[in-house]
Amino acid sequence: MSSDQSVPASAEDGAADLPRRRIVVNEIFYSIQGESRFAGLPCLFIRLSGCNLRCHWCDTPYAFSEGEAMSFEQIFAALAAYPRCGLVEVTGGEPLLQPAAPRLLAELQDRGYRVLLETSGSLDLAKVPRDVVTIMDLKAPGSGEGAANRWENLDSLDHDDEIKIVLRDRSDYEWARSIIDRHHLAQRFHVALSPVHGVLPAAELSRWILEDGLDVRLNLQVHKLIWGADVRGV
Repeated sequence: MSSDQSVPASAEDGAADLPRRRIVVNEIFYSIQGESRFAGLPCLFIRLSGCNLRCHWCDTPYAFSEGEAMSFEQIFAALAAYPRCGLVEVTGGEPLLQPAAPRLLAELQDRGYRVLLETSGSLDLAKVPRDVVTIMDLKAPGSGEGAANRWENLDSLDHDDEIKIVLRDRSDYEWARSIIDRHHLAQRFHVALSPVHGVLPAAELSRWILEDGLDVRLNLQVHKLIWGADVRGV
């Protein structure tokens, strides 16, 4: 895809004009939840297409441009084809880039799912339905997208939501520690620090967390430990 950071090519000619109950999907799959406090649980995943950011360590660049428009009914049918599972995550890319995403979240809730939303935190969270568990990134400087942090989104989260900060090195860790302290994040939300897989050793980040007595969760990408770093649909 070109440097244009819009919705994927398959939807560039009208994603914003798609009917309210259609959305561009990159993939739907059933796996073990790899991150957050739900790590280790069976989970259904709906990966939406398109992203407005280009983090240096992005592990799903294929979601920038690959995808097809699906009706909500098609999505629900795809979910129903897997073993019964009450946990579903909508992720990306950046799922909130698509206008129909909040309605999809709400309809998943209406069907009895516990719904997780993984978002970069660069877009307004105001339309995310109540009781959706939002897992929001704060972009450390090493990501190259630190300027995209939408700090006012912190006021849209509640105590059941999560903040995830992915770290490349000690400099990123120092930034994260200062942000956690300045915004009292550990007192307000579940906070997870995640090492860039294959770059920052988990043992090193663990040592820093313990030395500083941070009230945070070490977040490892369990799916990568199980199936490998480059396997899709897991």
